Amino acid sequence: MNNFTAKELLEAEHAGWQSLCESRGGTFYGRILTDDAVFVLVNGTTMSREQVVDSLDGAPSWDTYRIEDAQFIHLSDDAAALTYRATATRSDLAEPFTALMSSVYRRIEGTPRLALYQQTAVTD
Repeated sequence: MNNFTAKELLEAEHAGWQSLCESRGGTFYGRILTDDAVFVLVNGTTMSREQVVDSLDGAPSWDTYRIEDAQFIHLSDDAAALTYRATATRSDLAEPFTALMSSVYRRIEGTPRLALYQQTAVTD
């Protein structure tokens, strides 16, 4: 049995955000994304695995991030999702970036791999 845990997925999300804070997101996501992974961004853009990896190394780094209200959803023995609210700051943005995130993971050869990532804008 390969059930995921909330802790495991939250650790993966923190590792992803940390890679974005260090401008090495392409390298990190190149390892963790499934071959057919899709990102759906807050502006409506969809990106393939290759597009995500190509866009992230050297991208402007985030200065801070915060994950709140994380919820774990068990899908099957080899799939699970994590939803949360993220707030991040970057020097080139006037306001913090805040969105609801959904990440769907599959366990492949014992390792959590990100298959689908989706952002929804938060308006206050």
